[in-house]
Amino acid sequence: MNPFLKNKTVLITGASNGLGAEIARQVAASGGNVIITARSTEKLLDLQKDIHDNFSVEATYFTLDMTDFEQVKQVSAEINASYQIDVLVNCAGFGLFENAVDIPFETIEKMFDTNVLGLIQLTQLILPQMQARKAGHIINIASQAAKIATPKSTVYSATKYAVLGFSNALRLEIMPDKIHVTTINPGPIATNFFDVADKSGNYLETVGKLVLQPEKVARKTVQIMGTKRREINLPFVMNIATRLYQVMPQVIEFFGKGAFLKK
Repeated sequence: MNPFLKNKTVLITGASNGLGAEIARQVAASGGNVIITARSTEKLLDLQKDIHDNFSVEATYFTLDMTDFEQVKQVSAEINASYQIDVLVNCAGFGLFENAVDIPFETIEKMFDTNVLGLIQLTQLILPQMQARKAGHIINIASQAAKIATPKSTVYSATKYAVLGFSNALRLEIMPDKIHVTTINPGPIATNFFDVADKSGNYLETVGKLVLQPEKVARKTVQIMGTKRREINLPFVMNIATRLYQVMPQVIEFFGKGAFLKK
Protein backbone atom coordinates (compact mmCIF):
# COMPACT_ATOMS: atom_id res chain seq x y z
CA MET A 1 0.00 0.00 0.00
CA ASN A 2 1.17 3.52 -0.82
CA PRO A 3 -0.84 6.31 0.87
CA PHE A 4 0.47 8.83 -1.68
CA LEU A 5 -1.81 7.24 -4.30
CA LYS A 6 -5.09 7.95 -2.52
CA ASN A 7 -7.29 9.78 -5.05
CA LYS A 8 -4.36 10.14 -7.47
CA THR A 9 -4.56 9.10 -11.14
CA VAL A 10 -2.04 6.70 -12.67
CA LEU A 11 -1.77 6.11 -16.43
CA ILE A 12 -0.36 2.69 -17.30
CA THR A 13 0.52 1.42 -20.78
CA GLY A 14 0.74 -2.26 -21.64
CA ALA A 15 -1.84 -2.96 -18.94
CA SER A 16 -3.85 -5.77 -20.54
CA ASN A 17 -1.93 -8.46 -18.65
CA GLY A 18 1.37 -9.30 -16.95
CA LEU A 19 3.25 -6.62 -15.08
CA GLY A 20 1.13 -3.71 -16.33
CA ALA A 21 -2.11 -5.31 -15.16
CA GLU A 22 -0.61 -6.16 -11.77
CA ILE A 23 0.63 -2.59 -11.32
CA ALA A 24 -2.90 -1.38 -12.06
CA ARG A 25 -4.38 -3.70 -9.43
CA GLN A 26 -1.89 -2.65 -6.78
CA VAL A 27 -2.40 1.05 -7.53
CA ALA A 28 -6.15 0.47 -7.11
CA ALA A 29 -5.50 -1.37 -3.83
CA SER A 30 -3.72 1.77 -2.61
CA GLY A 31 -6.74 3.92 -3.47
CA GLY A 32 -5.45 5.30 -6.76
CA ASN A 33 -7.55 5.72 -9.88
CA VAL A 34 -6.14 4.02 -12.97
CA ILE A 35 -6.19 4.69 -16.69
CA ILE A 36 -5.19 1.50 -18.45
CA THR A 37 -4.13 1.20 -22.08
CA ALA A 38 -3.21 -1.69 -24.35
CA ARG A 39 -4.05 -3.09 -27.78
CA SER A 40 -6.59 -5.66 -26.54
CA THR A 41 -9.93 -4.04 -25.72
CA GLU A 42 -11.29 -7.35 -24.43
CA LYS A 43 -8.49 -7.76 -21.89
CA LEU A 44 -8.79 -4.13 -20.81
CA LEU A 45 -12.50 -4.62 -20.18
CA ASP A 46 -11.75 -7.70 -18.07
CA LEU A 47 -9.20 -5.77 -16.00
CA GLN A 48 -11.53 -2.80 -15.64
CA LYS A 49 -14.27 -5.11 -14.31
CA ASP A 50 -11.79 -6.79 -11.95
CA ILE A 51 -10.77 -3.42 -10.51
CA HIS A 52 -14.37 -2.15 -10.24
CA ASP A 53 -15.44 -5.36 -8.49
CA ASN A 54 -12.63 -5.33 -5.94
CA PHE A 55 -11.66 -1.70 -5.32
CA SER A 56 -13.55 1.55 -4.78
CA VAL A 57 -11.66 3.51 -7.43
CA GLU A 58 -12.15 4.70 -10.98
CA ALA A 59 -10.76 2.52 -13.76
CA THR A 60 -10.83 3.90 -17.30
CA TYR A 61 -9.46 2.22 -20.39
CA PHE A 62 -8.28 3.36 -23.81
CA THR A 63 -7.41 0.94 -26.59
CA LEU A 64 -3.93 1.97 -27.69
CA ASP A 65 -1.29 0.55 -30.00
CA MET A 66 2.00 2.24 -29.07
CA THR A 67 3.29 1.74 -32.64
CA ASP A 68 0.40 3.81 -34.05
CA PHE A 69 1.76 7.29 -33.44
CA GLU A 70 -1.39 9.04 -34.66
CA GLN A 71 -3.42 7.00 -32.20
CA VAL A 72 -0.98 7.90 -29.42
CA LYS A 73 -1.62 11.57 -30.20
CA GLN A 74 -5.38 11.12 -30.25
CA VAL A 75 -5.60 9.13 -27.02
CA SER A 76 -3.19 11.48 -25.24
CA ALA A 77 -5.35 14.45 -26.24
CA GLU A 78 -8.45 12.73 -24.83
CA ILE A 79 -6.66 11.90 -21.60
CA ASN A 80 -5.21 15.40 -21.17
CA ALA A 81 -8.65 16.94 -21.75
CA SER A 82 -10.33 14.91 -19.00
CA TYR A 83 -7.74 13.80 -16.47
CA GLN A 84 -4.85 15.03 -14.37
CA ILE A 85 -2.09 12.42 -14.58
CA ASP A 86 -0.10 12.16 -11.36
CA VAL A 87 1.97 9.12 -12.38
CA LEU A 88 2.77 7.82 -15.86
CA VAL A 89 3.95 4.21 -16.04
CA ASN A 90 5.41 3.29 -19.44
CA CYS A 91 5.12 -0.48 -19.28
CA ALA A 92 4.25 -1.50 -22.86
CA GLY A 93 6.98 -3.49 -24.56
CA PHE A 94 8.06 -6.81 -26.01
CA GLY A 95 11.21 -8.71 -26.91
CA LEU A 96 12.45 -11.55 -29.07
CA PHE A 97 15.38 -13.80 -28.20
CA GLU A 98 17.08 -14.43 -31.52
CA ASN A 99 20.49 -13.94 -33.11
CA ALA A 100 20.81 -10.43 -34.52
CA VAL A 101 21.28 -11.66 -38.07
CA ASP A 102 18.03 -13.67 -37.94
CA ILE A 103 15.61 -11.05 -36.59
CA PRO A 104 13.32 -9.75 -39.37
CA PHE A 105 13.87 -6.02 -39.79
CA GLU A 106 10.12 -5.47 -39.54
CA THR A 107 10.29 -6.96 -36.02
CA ILE A 108 13.20 -4.68 -35.14
CA GLU A 109 11.20 -1.64 -36.25
CA LYS A 110 8.16 -2.76 -34.28
CA MET A 111 10.26 -3.37 -31.17
CA PHE A 112 11.78 0.11 -31.31
CA ASP A 113 8.40 1.67 -32.07
CA THR A 114 6.81 -0.06 -29.07
CA ASN A 115 9.61 -0.02 -26.53
CA VAL A 116 11.21 3.34 -27.34
CA LEU A 117 9.50 5.68 -29.78
CA GLY A 118 5.97 5.16 -28.47
CA LEU A 119 7.24 5.58 -24.91
CA ILE A 120 9.03 8.83 -25.80
CA GLN A 121 6.06 10.19 -27.73
CA LEU A 122 3.55 9.48 -24.95
CA THR A 123 5.89 11.00 -22.39
CA GLN A 124 6.24 14.14 -24.51
CA LEU A 125 2.47 14.46 -24.73
CA ILE A 126 1.68 13.86 -21.03
CA LEU A 127 4.65 15.76 -19.58
CA PRO A 128 3.46 19.36 -20.24
CA GLN A 129 0.49 19.05 -17.88
CA MET A 130 2.85 17.81 -15.15
CA GLN A 131 5.20 20.71 -15.82
CA ALA A 132 2.33 23.17 -15.59
CA ARG A 133 1.50 21.83 -12.10
CA LYS A 134 5.15 21.40 -11.05
CA ALA A 135 4.31 17.87 -9.93
CA GLY A 136 4.31 14.35 -11.31
CA HIS A 137 6.18 11.08 -11.58
CA ILE A 138 7.26 9.20 -14.71
CA ILE A 139 8.15 5.54 -14.29
CA ASN A 140 9.74 3.73 -17.23
CA ILE A 141 9.97 -0.05 -17.22
CA ALA A 142 13.45 -0.79 -18.55
CA SER A 143 15.31 -4.04 -17.88
CA GLN A 144 18.46 -5.61 -16.51
CA ALA A 145 19.14 -6.10 -20.24
CA ALA A 146 19.84 -2.36 -20.29
CA LYS A 147 22.68 -2.98 -17.82
CA ILE A 148 24.15 -6.20 -19.26
CA ALA A 149 23.45 -7.07 -22.90
CA THR A 150 23.59 -10.79 -23.62
CA PRO A 151 23.49 -13.01 -26.73
CA LYS A 152 20.13 -13.23 -28.52
CA SER A 153 18.92 -10.03 -26.83
CA THR A 154 20.74 -7.60 -29.12
CA VAL A 155 17.72 -5.62 -30.28
CA TYR A 156 15.77 -5.92 -27.04
CA SER A 157 18.82 -4.76 -25.07
CA ALA A 158 19.29 -1.87 -27.49
CA THR A 159 15.72 -0.70 -26.90
CA LYS A 160 16.12 -0.88 -23.14
CA TYR A 161 19.49 0.93 -23.28
CA ALA A 162 17.59 3.66 -25.12
CA VAL A 163 14.88 3.77 -22.44
CA LEU A 164 17.50 4.00 -19.72
CA GLY A 165 19.40 6.78 -21.52
CA PHE A 166 16.20 8.72 -22.21
CA SER A 167 15.14 8.39 -18.58
CA ASN A 168 18.47 9.47 -17.13
CA ALA A 169 18.63 12.58 -19.29
CA LEU A 170 14.96 13.42 -18.75
CA ARG A 171 15.40 13.19 -14.99
CA LEU A 172 17.94 16.00 -15.09
CA GLU A 173 15.91 18.09 -17.53
CA ILE A 174 12.72 18.14 -15.48
CA MET A 175 14.23 18.15 -12.01
CA PRO A 176 13.55 21.94 -11.73
CA ASP A 177 9.87 21.15 -12.42
CA LYS A 178 9.78 18.86 -9.35
CA ILE A 179 8.86 15.87 -11.50
CA HIS A 180 10.49 12.56 -10.63
CA VAL A 181 11.75 9.98 -13.15
CA THR A 182 12.34 6.38 -12.10
CA THR A 183 13.47 3.36 -14.08
CA ILE A 184 12.46 -0.14 -13.07
CA ASN A 185 15.11 -2.64 -14.20
CA PRO A 186 13.85 -6.17 -13.61
CA GLY A 187 15.40 -9.43 -14.63
CA PRO A 188 13.16 -12.16 -16.11
CA ILE A 189 9.52 -11.97 -14.95
CA ALA A 190 7.14 -14.91 -15.13
CA THR A 191 4.65 -13.32 -17.55
CA ASN A 192 3.41 -13.89 -21.09
CA PHE A 193 6.34 -11.73 -22.28
CA PHE A 194 8.20 -15.00 -22.83
CA ASP A 195 5.42 -16.44 -25.00
CA VAL A 196 6.79 -14.14 -27.71
CA ALA A 197 10.40 -13.66 -26.59
CA ASP A 198 11.39 -17.29 -26.05
CA LYS A 199 10.48 -19.64 -28.90
CA SER A 200 12.00 -22.62 -27.08
CA GLY A 201 9.79 -22.16 -24.04
CA ASN A 202 12.67 -23.21 -21.78
CA TYR A 203 14.25 -19.92 -20.71
CA LEU A 204 12.35 -19.32 -17.46
CA GLU A 205 13.14 -22.85 -16.34
CA THR A 206 16.84 -22.53 -17.11
CA VAL A 207 17.29 -19.27 -15.15
CA GLY A 208 15.57 -20.82 -12.12
CA LYS A 209 15.67 -18.73 -8.96
CA LEU A 210 16.36 -15.52 -10.88
CA VAL A 211 12.78 -15.48 -12.17
CA LEU A 212 10.65 -12.74 -10.62
CA GLN A 213 6.93 -12.85 -9.99
CA PRO A 214 4.98 -9.91 -11.46
CA GLU A 215 3.33 -9.25 -8.09
CA LYS A 216 6.71 -8.52 -6.51
CA VAL A 217 7.88 -6.19 -9.29
CA ALA A 218 4.53 -4.41 -9.24
CA ARG A 219 4.69 -4.01 -5.46
CA LYS A 220 8.16 -2.47 -5.64
CA THR A 221 6.98 -0.16 -8.44
CA VAL A 222 3.88 1.02 -6.61
CA GLN A 223 5.77 1.54 -3.35
CA ILE A 224 8.05 4.17 -4.89
CA MET A 225 5.34 6.19 -6.63
CA GLY A 226 5.54 9.80 -5.52
CA THR A 227 9.14 9.45 -4.31
CA LYS A 228 12.49 10.58 -5.70
CA ARG A 229 13.77 7.02 -6.16
CA ARG A 230 16.14 6.97 -9.15
CA GLU A 231 15.82 3.30 -10.08
CA ILE A 232 14.80 -0.12 -8.86
CA ASN A 233 16.98 -3.10 -9.81
CA LEU A 234 15.69 -6.66 -9.37
CA PRO A 235 16.54 -9.34 -8.40
CA PHE A 236 19.25 -8.53 -5.87
CA VAL A 237 21.84 -10.96 -7.29
CA MET A 238 21.48 -9.50 -10.80
CA ASN A 239 21.86 -6.00 -9.38
CA ILE A 240 25.18 -7.04 -7.86
CA ALA A 241 26.28 -8.52 -11.20
CA THR A 242 25.40 -5.35 -13.13
CA ARG A 243 27.29 -3.19 -10.65
CA LEU A 244 30.37 -5.37 -11.06
CA TYR A 245 29.91 -5.26 -14.82
CA GLN A 246 30.29 -1.47 -14.75
CA VAL A 247 33.83 -1.75 -13.41
CA MET A 248 35.10 -5.03 -14.91
CA PRO A 249 32.99 -5.99 -17.94
CA GLN A 250 35.52 -8.41 -19.44
CA VAL A 251 35.74 -10.41 -16.21
CA ILE A 252 31.95 -10.66 -15.88
CA GLU A 253 31.57 -11.63 -19.54
CA PHE A 254 34.24 -14.35 -19.15
CA PHE A 255 32.82 -15.94 -15.99
CA GLY A 256 29.19 -15.26 -16.86
CA LYS A 257 29.11 -16.52 -20.43
CA GLY A 258 27.54 -19.81 -19.37
CA ALA A 259 24.58 -17.98 -17.87
CA PHE A 260 24.43 -15.50 -20.74
CA LEU A 261 24.06 -18.31 -23.28
CA LYS A 262 21.00 -19.90 -21.67
CA LYS A 263 18.55 -18.30 -24.11
